[in-house]
Amino acid sequence: MAGHWVARAAGPPESWSFEEHEPAEPGEGEVTIRVRAAGVNPADAKHVAAARPGLEFPVPIGYEVSGELAAIGPETRIGSGEAEVGDEVVAFRVRGGYATEVTVPAAKVFAKPSTLTHPEAANLLLVGTTAAEMLAVTGATPGETVLLHGASGAVGVSVLQQARLRDIRVIGTASPERFDEVRRFGGIPVPYGPGLVDRVRALADGPVAAALDAVGTDEAVDVSLSLVADRRRVVTIANPSRASAEGFLTIAGSMPESARFRDEVRSELLALAQNGDLVVPVARTFPLADAPEAHRLLAAGHPGGKPALIPEG
Repeated sequence: MAGHWVARAAGPPESWSFEEHEPAEPGEGEVTIRVRAAGVNPADAKHVAAARPGLEFPVPIGYEVSGELAAIGPETRIGSGEAEVGDEVVAFRVRGGYATEVTVPAAKVFAKPSTLTHPEAANLLLVGTTAAEMLAVTGATPGETVLLHGASGAVGVSVLQQARLRDIRVIGTASPERFDEVRRFGGIPVPYGPGLVDRVRALADGPVAAALDAVGTDEAVDVSLSLVADRRRVVTIANPSRASAEGFLTIAGSMPESARFRDEVRSELLALAQNGDLVVPVARTFPLADAPEAHRLLAAGHPGGKPALIPEG
């Protein structure tokens, strides 16, 4: 019998239940994946943390996985084309990824980059598509200098790699102990804290064309608005209330335009990973049964990479 994590009511990860679960046989346009790793993202917990209109419980947890095709529905191709049982795949924007097996729409499933391990591949697309959208909506172009808040975090590391491929110069905030990680991926590190505006101006030695906020602090927003002339080139993924009040951009996977963009850019990011141009630092793996512990690591901040859940067997 397969198993999966479910939220039966609104609450933190400690309130979730790990339950026996037999995934449905895949119909036309569906596949069943034997999960080898499930990506762990803050959004997994935020989605079920509080009741809201349109959210119906129970909710199976997990948006992205890496694994092998266990079954394929009739007349079905996956998002990247023809596939056979046993092929290694990734799936993104699915439901119920914290599982030993999961049946999902085939259009959301793609061939796994052979350059990535399953824990790496399971954490590629949510942060990767978020980073790609941040660069896209701010219109960052080759030769420009941009400011990135949270440069050593998971989204930040993906932004750094994608910006470097486009010859976009990135000044990234981080704690001093994470400076080497920022430099590793092509960024120019700067410590956050009082005096940040002046430090960024000195490093930029010219205009800061855009600002990308992956942390959501008031400092990040204030500094961004002080340095970037056009508020349409400031974006946050973590402080939508200030974005709404002060006229700059916010994006989220739940927003229709963001969802469309992220679906469209998946193939490009998978190709980058296959070519070795996009990597995914993994902080730690946990047994699938320890999902709440993985979220405690995330909540503590600065895990040094992405966590992944590994089913036994």
